[in-house]
Amino acid sequence: MRNPLPPVPGKLLELEVSDDLRRGTPLATLIAAPSEEDGDAGLAEIGGVRPTGKAGDVQTVPTGGVRWLAGVGDGEPRQYRKAGAALVRAVTSALEDDVKAGQKAFRAFAVELPEDAGAEHIEELAFGLLLGGYRFTVTADEPKPSLRTVRLITHHTDALERVRELAAAAAFARDLANTPSNIKTPAWLADTAARVSGGIPNLTVTARDEKWLAEQGFGGVLAVGGGRAGPPRLIELEYRPRGATTHLLLVGKGITFDTGGLSIKPADGMHLMRTDMAGGAAIIAAVRAIAALRLPVKVTGLVPAAENHVSGSSYRPGDIVRHYGGKTTEVGNTDAEGRMVLADALVYGIKKHKPDAVIDAATLTGAMKVSLGVRTGGVFATDDALAERVTKAGERVGEAWWRMPLLEDLAESVQGSLGDVRQAPGGPGGIVAALFLREFVGDVPWAHLDIAGPARADKTYADVVPGATGFAARTLVELVASYA
Repeated sequence: MRNPLPPVPGKLLELEVSDDLRRGTPLATLIAAPSEEDGDAGLAEIGGVRPTGKAGDVQTVPTGGVRWLAGVGDGEPRQYRKAGAALVRAVTSALEDDVKAGQKAFRAFAVELPEDAGAEHIEELAFGLLLGGYRFTVTADEPKPSLRTVRLITHHTDALERVRELAAAAAFARDLANTPSNIKTPAWLADTAARVSGGIPNLTVTARDEKWLAEQGFGGVLAVGGGRAGPPRLIELEYRPRGATTHLLLVGKGITFDTGGLSIKPADGMHLMRTDMAGGAAIIAAVRAIAALRLPVKVTGLVPAAENHVSGSSYRPGDIVRHYGGKTTEVGNTDAEGRMVLADALVYGIKKHKPDAVIDAATLTGAMKVSLGVRTGGVFATDDALAERVTKAGERVGEAWWRMPLLEDLAESVQGSLGDVRQAPGGPGGIVAALFLREFVGDVPWAHLDIAGPARADKTYADVVPGATGFAARTLVELVASYA
């Protein structure tokens, strides 16, 4: 019987740049909205259709050489991303309609760009086209005919290798987070990371098992993973290009399913906890892309992977857990498990690799969804320059970040009485969680990215579709590139 799970990573559209249109290829053209100077005149009809030009509007043309009109609004680059995403969804729908009607399926389409579209516009359009039609469906049905190629008709022939790899990283992170947890055990996640990284120069992946974790004293990872029959793993990705002088450590939360443990979550919404390893997914996908792009920066990625489950061997509120390196934590809430596994990995990575800076990514606190909503990630940092690098990297790839404070008047709340630190002291959740993690990073420049809000979407917007978004993967690749 065929495995119903889609391939991970899935295959993206092929992206071509050409200055001419091949005969028989369905064509879309991009249209800007009328300016104020145009008044009520609007835009001239094309094939019997009057374009709106509104960003994200896609109109079907019944006659003539152009089949779709895609609006780019005021023509700013970000509107091209929105247009590309809407266009690829419309074209996919048209392909499926053609097949249902018994017509031959087309597998490629072309997009004609305005003369004034520059390299930045093309990059944004490409992001929309590559990611806007993303799908992940576990089904026994035979695969439907799908698009294979999109051809950009433009005189610009700028290389799009960077955009392809960034989009592939986001899509791969989505694949990992969307994979159902009955398949996505910590061992599966480790095996998948190793498989997709094979053959990429200077990149190695090592999976540390529960025996190694016990020998080394990874008390946080072992405590969280103790309630599950499938044991935890530490996934270690090492990218070592020749001549690199800067070394960055990236750490991602890899909770492959989160029941909350003995502090169990409500049933409503628990099914979404398959995406609780979205931070780890972003790290795995980003390191792979960094190596594929051959960026001249040394990078180590660490993903502590465990399933937070309920059983007689689950860790308990009131337990004292000893982390890698010896520091102890008073457990107050077993549903605050992400910080427990990150603490081990942070200390281990800093001690072993001595990086120049550390960045962790995690769906850590629901409080961040309240603070920033579901389209913006929170940045906590001990270093102003590092915080700015993260936000600027996000701007360049279309991911929004907002810096959050590490309030010193709350720092005392994470200090323990029975142990060195308290895991869940109460107070503003995102801030105290970040302050807890700060106890494990020492003096190295550190940024904590809380992506609990934007890591998952419940509706379509721009190049995002419902489900895992792959948020942070592109930012991390761009951040590393800023050190090159």
